[in-house]
Amino acid sequence: MKKYFMIGLGIVLALSLTIILYGAWLNERGEFQIAKRMSERSMELQGSQASVRFIRPRVTLNAINFYSKDMADAVALSDGRIISCLAPKGSFVRKGDTLFVIENEELPLQIQQAEANILSAQAEKHGKENQYKRFLLLKQKDAISAQQFDDAEAAYRAAVAALDVAEAKLGSLRIQEARQRVTAPLDGQVLRLYRQPGAYVQSGTSLALVGDFRTLYFATPVDDKIAGHLVQGLEAELIFSNRDFQKAYGTNYEKGNMGSEQCFLASVAEITPPVSEPAALRNVMWQADNRSGLLEPQTYGHVTMQVRTGREALSVPLDAMVDSNHTRVYVAKEDNTIEERTVKTGTNDGQFIEVLEGLKEGEVVVTSGMEGLKDGMRATVKVQGGGTK
Repeated sequence: MKKYFMIGLGIVLALSLTIILYGAWLNERGEFQIAKRMSERSMELQGSQASVRFIRPRVTLNAINFYSKDMADAVALSDGRIISCLAPKGSFVRKGDTLFVIENEELPLQIQQAEANILSAQAEKHGKENQYKRFLLLKQKDAISAQQFDDAEAAYRAAVAALDVAEAKLGSLRIQEARQRVTAPLDGQVLRLYRQPGAYVQSGTSLALVGDFRTLYFATPVDDKIAGHLVQGLEAELIFSNRDFQKAYGTNYEKGNMGSEQCFLASVAEITPPVSEPAALRNVMWQADNRSGLLEPQTYGHVTMQVRTGREALSVPLDAMVDSNHTRVYVAKEDNTIEERTVKTGTNDGQFIEVLEGLKEGEVVVTSGMEGLKDGMRATVKVQGGGTK
């Protein structure tokens, strides 16, 4: 009985071992088959050819800091009390227009005294001149001594000098009197009034701010490879993400402005250093047309610039870029595999990006389904516009 039990147990163990080994073989074979299928699998992807396209370069700036070259303070040139303001805030003035009138209570008396001094000096000069002429005739007749003539001549010259001093003093006072009228330093709008009538001010005190914001300026650092395509006068459109144009100076809106629909144009005013000189980075000065009066010298965030006149360049869709730095793409090869390739890119227009190095015209790049792709994977790439690669 024991013998049969041992035989049965052996049979059971043998069957169990056979089943285990068979299961392991099936598992290994299954994994092999899966791996084989994976290696032979061909993914279906979308792609586009690298080709020469017309591109209007476009760039989005985090911020633009506008400033005006035509903005200056109207400054008091003499001490005194403001008796009137002739240009209210927001008014447009021409250079030389009177903005404030200042009164110095002592100045009228000083002018009156200087005028009296001139009259006295003129009378003194007239008397000394007559004496000098008379002594000159007497000297010719040897009727007076040389010393007497010299004294008369010296007195006459002193009287002439005294009159010159008195007239110069009056001239200085007249200048001070003219300086009691504070004038606009340039054509523009009165943006700020720092003082009001009744206030006493000293010479050198700023009384008002005048500015002309019809042309505003801003600067952008530009890589040399992009600056090489810029020339003085090149125009670009400015697109503001926030078109609620707040006023810091309270300037007037001009007639004909389109509000939030206004199109702003900027043009290249200067490139430094010039593109003829070697440099890795250049500063581009732009001037913006603000005749609409919507903009002011301040910082505006998230502004997109797009050049109005484009150019032809070898390019691929922006969707083909694997990384945010726009340096890598997946290229479809003839053997239906994918090659990850490093490229050098230039400007873009928001849809296509210029390729400077790394691709040839006609090569196909992957534009969708790039997640999980690896160099060397098999894939069938359907080219936009027809055909496969």
